[in-house]
Amino acid sequence: MHIRLARPDECSELPAIERSAAELFRGSSQAAVADGDVSPADFHRPLAVQGLVWVAEDGGRLTGFAACELFEDALHIWELAVRREAQGHGAGRALVMAAVAEARRRRAPAVTLTTFRDIAWNAPFYASCGFAEVLEEAFNPRLAWIRARETKLGLEAAARCAMRLTLMPAP
Repeated sequence: MHIRLARPDECSELPAIERSAAELFRGSSQAAVADGDVSPADFHRPLAVQGLVWVAEDGGRLTGFAACELFEDALHIWELAVRREAQGHGAGRALVMAAVAEARRRRAPAVTLTTFRDIAWNAPFYASCGFAEVLEEAFNPRLAWIRARETKLGLEAAARCAMRLTLMPAP
């Protein structure tokens, strides 16, 4: 497995990876995710142009990706997905670490994300990578906007949480 920056022309492959990754949700408390919408290639392409999408490649095939966006207060991981058949081999952790390394390189104070609180490969996985939950009362306007956006998309707010990995102290 090799982690590298995605080329903009590869973004057309990312929705299929996300759809495959979502299959793991079948039988979980969030089974509806398996049949939900995925982010289109047009969402990922501008992020790839900015050098903020990493892919996991194995034998010439893309098996996972992390799509991020840089904000003033943090590098935000919008999506982390690994093909169902490739899960459990370290690609997800390697993609998170690539995003963290880039956040440090760009001198971002933190890395943030939102995820399901009680799904083992969501919040507990990110906690094992050093992320901590951000309590809703501590949300900044950006995290509050993301929470509102997710709720509008039909995700149950009580099942979701925001997480943060602090890289440098706030000024």
